[in-house]
Amino acid sequence: MSPQWIAVIGASFLAYALKYIGSSIPESWLAHPRIQRINNLIPISLLSALVAIQTVTDKTKFVIDQRAAGVAVAAIALLLKAPFWLVVVSAAATSALVYKFI
Repeated sequence: MSPQWIAVIGASFLAYALKYIGSSIPESWLAHPRIQRINNLIPISLLSALVAIQTVTDKTKFVIDQRAAGVAVAAIALLLKAPFWLVVVSAAATSALVYKFI
């Protein structure tokens, strides 16, 4: 068996074990207010990290390109409390225009 398959099987086992352990946590622990607050912030932080990494990296290099302009426009639109569709469309249009003209 190749090392890649061992890694895949090991990662699969680990994912299953984590899912099983997570489902067997008592309900009283999950109802704690601190756990509830942490649980609400985890998706936000993971999505923010994903956007940051996808915006400023290209494979193994750090780059600033049209994606940074799109994210900046999206951040401004969010600060101005624009509807979500407008945030997405303005970010995409900005990225496209910067890519086309620069």
